[in-house]
Formats: sequence, structure tokens, C-alpha cells
Amino acid sequence: VQLQASGGGLVQAGGSLRLSCAASGRTLSTYHMGWFRQAPGKERDLVAAISWSGATTSYVDSVKGRFTISRDNAKKTVYLQMNSLKPEDMAVYYCQALRYWGTSEPLFGSWGQGTLVTVSS
Repeated sequence: VQLQASGGGLVQAGGSLRLSCAASGRTLSTYHMGWFRQAPGKERDLVAAISWSGATTSYVDSVKGRFTISRDNAKKTVYLQMNSLKPEDMAVYYCQALRYWGTSEPLFGSWGQGTLVTVSS
């Protein structure tokens, strides 16, 4: 399966962006999904996750209350609404299926290109 993240860009601190993750070749509806980010010189970390049904979500503390993950299984798309962006949110964002709920272990071997989010202060 190919996962393509999009929607990144340049935004001022305090602004908003909505990222999308589309899948080709396979439906995502049976997978728990996550949004990861990788800042320069740092590891790629999971920041938000959503269960296959969309009923359960999880966030790292640094984005709680600012980011919202959602999904539309009919459209095979996962979203990340990012509000009140901070310079420390600047990173390349990737979407990925999770091996099981509660893990950050990726299910698929391919990460795609990701989408760059730049936040100016």
C-alpha cells in the first residue's frame, strides 16, 4: 500500500493546517492509523493515533488540545487538523498504519515522502 501525506506548508505561529493521508492500492478501514513527525536531527515520533473505526484517538501530551486526528474510511483518508501551531511543531509529517493499538510500531515498510510543516515565529 502507498500512503501519501499532503497539506503541509508554511504557517505563522498560532495558525492552522489540515493534513491529509490518502491510501492507494488498499483500503485503510481495517487499520489503526497514526500521524508521525520527524524534525531535523530527531527521530520520527508518533503524535496522534486513531483506531480503525475512528472511535478512539490518542495524542502525545505536546499536541493535546491542539491537534485532532480523524478519518473517513469511505474516502480511504486520514486527517490531522493542527491548530495553534508552534515553532516546535515544525517537522515532516507522515502517516502510517499501526501494528496494533497502543504501539508506535509501523505496519507497512513504506513511509512515503511525508509533508513538510514549517511554522514561523
